[in-house]
Amino acid sequence: MQDDSKTPTDPGLTGHALIAQVARSLDGSPGVYRMLNARNEVLYVGKARNLRARVSNYARPSGHSARIARMIHETASMMFLTTRTETEALLLEQNLIKQLKPRYNVLLRDDKSFPNILITGDHPFPQIRKHRGRRSDPGHYYGPFASAGAVNRTLNQLQKVFLLRTCTDATFESRTRPCLLYQIRRCAGPCTGLVSEADYAGLVADARRFLEGRTTHVQETLAAQMQAAAEAMEFERAAALRDRIRALTAVQASQSINPAGVAEADVVAVHLEGGQACVQVFFIRAGQSWGNRDFYPRTGAGAEEPEILQAFLAQFYDDQPPPRLILLSHPVEDPDLLGQLLSDRLGRKVDIAVPQRGEKAGLVENALRNAKESLGRRLAENAAQGKLLAGLADAFGLDAPPRRVEVYDNSHIMGRDAVGGMVVAGPDGWLKSEYRKFTIRNEAAAGDDLAMMREVLTRRFERLLKEDPDRETGTWPDLLLIDGGAGQVAAVAEVLASLGVDDIPFVGVAKGVDRDAGKEEFHRPGRPPFALPRNAPVLYFIQRLRDEAHRWVIGAHRAKRAKAVGATPLDDIPGVGAARKRALLQHFGSAKAVSRAGLDDLKAAPGISSALAERIHGFFHPRG
Repeated sequence: MQDDSKTPTDPGLTGHALIAQVARSLDGSPGVYRMLNARNEVLYVGKARNLRARVSNYARPSGHSARIARMIHETASMMFLTTRTETEALLLEQNLIKQLKPRYNVLLRDDKSFPNILITGDHPFPQIRKHRGRRSDPGHYYGPFASAGAVNRTLNQLQKVFLLRTCTDATFESRTRPCLLYQIRRCAGPCTGLVSEADYAGLVADARRFLEGRTTHVQETLAAQMQAAAEAMEFERAAALRDRIRALTAVQASQSINPAGVAEADVVAVHLEGGQACVQVFFIRAGQSWGNRDFYPRTGAGAEEPEILQAFLAQFYDDQPPPRLILLSHPVEDPDLLGQLLSDRLGRKVDIAVPQRGEKAGLVENALRNAKESLGRRLAENAAQGKLLAGLADAFGLDAPPRRVEVYDNSHIMGRDAVGGMVVAGPDGWLKSEYRKFTIRNEAAAGDDLAMMREVLTRRFERLLKEDPDRETGTWPDLLLIDGGAGQVAAVAEVLASLGVDDIPFVGVAKGVDRDAGKEEFHRPGRPPFALPRNAPVLYFIQRLRDEAHRWVIGAHRAKRAKAVGATPLDDIPGVGAARKRALLQHFGSAKAVSRAGLDDLKAAPGISSALAERIHGFFHPRG
């Protein structure tokens, strides 16, 4: 791979003329190109099997879609990076798109990981649990599931069927009697020896068979065991096995689509309408549907279905393994190239197909129908959201409906564990990736709501001024809503004035008489407070904005408080991380016992070296 290069051109050239001049200096190597405007902003990132041929296409004065024509017109310079293969170029293209977010590219905006079910592989009695993120823990993974709710429902039923433990290893080791899950027949009780290692391994094997789609063997085995127990007049055991069979049936019945001829696939369909796209993905694993998720990628100002699907798939499978089969509603631009990229990521062949008939075509049709319905609901919600934002502008005398509303709130208990929070809303609803939490750093401010608000707003706008002084990224708010009255509004006015920000409107939302919802008073600097009609839709909208900020900051406060509850003096000792802290607490029983332990006792603790034992002892027994 060669270094980036910006091709020199005659000054003043733009558009077709510039691209034609640049194309003459290129060769036929594969690679990635970037188009930039006069402000050096990246407009578009593309890949090519032959850079010269691909770029020359843009030099033609006609034959382009309106979107591409606009992009060419804005192009003032280009950058290139050659690669060894076209597959390498495709991979680099998607990495640059994610990093640079060019205006004319298709961009997958939801990059959250999907949950999986993990049966751990590093313990004699494996644990079954939900897992997100990289598959770095030893064990067997099953997924992805469309949502945490889908995983939780399946785990709940699997506990009833296979009785696998869900407790952590630390809890497992510390148990002296079985927990409630054993009492309600959700666990076999391996922590206290109520099931042998061999019998538990049989339960694990059955769970794995089920999650791999081999359910017939599991059902036959359970039915035979129930029959044998009944014949031996072990009616309680037979009833327990009957309940497990019923739970297994419930798991299978909960799957909305169970295709007979498709064991493992992702079904991906795209629907375009009103300049927006919805991509619907159904996950089929072990012959069962494990849920679906809809995505709304940015369409690059007018991309068509093949380009949207190609970009979506390359970005979607960037951080998760693809299935062996991907069924599509529309063909992609380079199916062979995309298939090669995904096959390299999976380590075995990945097939990409656009089925025309049969069961697979029915699966795609169902996904396409869901995509159409989801996009219809989203367009309706956006229209309603647009009306509410327009109502917000009318209520507060804004020049135009705000594109970005930031709502601020604080939370603490008697000054302890003080945090501030910011939530963001816009024409598309909640922008949850933009939410922020602020741990209050100034101890003197903790407990003082006005001082806390000053700190939060100061940190927020100092960062904006540093990172985006020209306000080009869309991260500057059009309206601030503050949970509070005249005092909070005065504090915000003081902060913004000190930073030289004088063009952003802000409003304080006070609880009003008797702190009753519907009687809110709105405060603006230099104006008397006012109220909105009790049944006004915009008032309900403001209440939802405030309540979301309150929910967000309360959650942050509770998490901080819970962490503080589990804190011990061991957290302050250099070299004592979570694992060694846990080992010390398990060995000595409490942090106080660790503080009283002698040096030899500390050296005898598991995982504690002589040097670390001396450091711990010295921490609690400093020499004068």
